[in-house]
Amino acid sequence: MSLTPRLVNRLRLKHWSLLSALGEASTLNQAAALINVTQPSATKMLSDIESAFGGALFERHARGMRATPLGSEVVAYARQTQASLERFLEGIEIKRRGGHGHLVFGTIMGAAPDLVARAVADIKRERPRLNIRILGETSDQIGVLLERHDIELAVGRFSDPLQHNKFDFAPLSDEPLRAVVRHQHPLARRRSLDWPELVRWPWVLQTMSSPSRLLLEEEFTRAGVASPADVIECTSVFATLQLLQSSDAVAVLPESVVRDHVKARLLVALPLVVGQELKAFGLLTRRDEPLSEIAQAFITHLQHNARLQATPRAAKRSKAARPPGG
Repeated sequence: MSLTPRLVNRLRLKHWSLLSALGEASTLNQAAALINVTQPSATKMLSDIESAFGGALFERHARGMRATPLGSEVVAYARQTQASLERFLEGIEIKRRGGHGHLVFGTIMGAAPDLVARAVADIKRERPRLNIRILGETSDQIGVLLERHDIELAVGRFSDPLQHNKFDFAPLSDEPLRAVVRHQHPLARRRSLDWPELVRWPWVLQTMSSPSRLLLEEEFTRAGVASPADVIECTSVFATLQLLQSSDAVAVLPESVVRDHVKARLLVALPLVVGQELKAFGLLTRRDEPLSEIAQAFITHLQHNARLQATPRAAKRSKAARPPGG
């Protein structure tokens, strides 16, 4: 008997739920608790699953269970389908109650204050009862969420050179970066600065998996300086802003994120050019996978606002490049 009929006939939603839970739990007992079944029931279900697949999906050892190579693929698929099913059922329930459905997406924080916020406001005007959930803060985070099917689409960048094999990318906008410190920082009144001086101060940095951190390390390399020695690594933009305001740390953040803090005289942008080589962020979607009608409508708003945002920026760059008296 071929594998497909055997799986269809023998595996039920609860079996797939158990496989998804085994992706998060290290023991069968923990997985059973996650889906509210007893351990004997989970043991029987796993035996049925492995029988249906015709081989072992997990290796048992003293400290728990470890997925085999085949098991890893099956668990990944189970988690994807479980996440998709949960989003689908949540959207159906929202529509059943008279709402406009459900949209879950991820975004880097650099896009959130301007482009994403405007697109969300636009689609909410059209569909006031649309339920929207926004996840993630950095490109590496939203890449994981997108691959696991926890979100339908994302606004960000590739954080891995091989992600182009999994995701389609359509550029939306650039993301100017600014080096910032608190308003009372000793460097806040300086009219000029260089990298050798700046790296001697404490820093709040994103993790090495983020594109902006990689770009910053390239800036250190070009300047011929070592990375700062006094570092706090932080993926939360909110926490980074709080750390900046309560210490003498330096951070590099998107201009859109720090703009209001600079206007309110909470932070100061330092006179240093950062990240000229940072690539544009854009729309990330899973390859060869159709999007919901709601996601398509949201993308239309994102692209419309990106075009509106690009016009004044292009004019500003053109003016800056014009020679004196030209």
